[in-house]
Amino acid sequence: MRAYRHLATLTALFVAVLILSNVASTKVVELGPFTFDGGTLLFPLAYIFGDVLTEVYGYRASRRVIWTGFACLALMVVTLAVVDALPPRSDAFSAVLGQAPRLAVASLVAYWAGEFVNAFVLAKLKVRTAGRWLWTRTLSSTLVGQLVDTAVFLLAAFYGAWPNDLLWTVFVSNYVFKVGVEALFTPVTYQVVGFLKRTEREDYFDRETDFNPLVLG
Repeated sequence: MRAYRHLATLTALFVAVLILSNVASTKVVELGPFTFDGGTLLFPLAYIFGDVLTEVYGYRASRRVIWTGFACLALMVVTLAVVDALPPRSDAFSAVLGQAPRLAVASLVAYWAGEFVNAFVLAKLKVRTAGRWLWTRTLSSTLVGQLVDTAVFLLAAFYGAWPNDLLWTVFVSNYVFKVGVEALFTPVTYQVVGFLKRTEREDYFDRETDFNPLVLG
């Protein structure tokens, strides 16, 4: 892969959004008719970054960034679990930063699945549309990716622990909010994509890409 001016910065921002949204998710927020964890306010930005990365640099670059984010999230989860287990006991730390194993695993799996689905759909649509109608690609990929992410997380984390009615209510609330944020940021996405394509002199089309998420090359 050729060297790019802005890819490292985008990767750092992407990982920062993931870490911050995970920490912020410990607080429940009520905003109008929506009730969700605080991380939901920030996490949609991860999908916007994912769209930008795939649109400009291609699926292979996005795959590396997604795995980088996964590794950083896993490191955070393990580090916080170890620190929480060390004496002396701190109920305040456990309440704010301690994560139950089920929640931690659910978060990691949902992120991994949702981001790869998002990148795959956008890359395929870019080839299908010959690079036109960016807004249809970003919204379509987010609709599918966020559906997978939200459903996997809620089912893995809370199925059997929450009533099914509550699960459905939270799913709809989170999904609508996340997709709405993506739609609102569409003009910003256009500007960022245009800037990066000009400065990086790149507009990658994944015509012969191996879309296996486990291949890092």
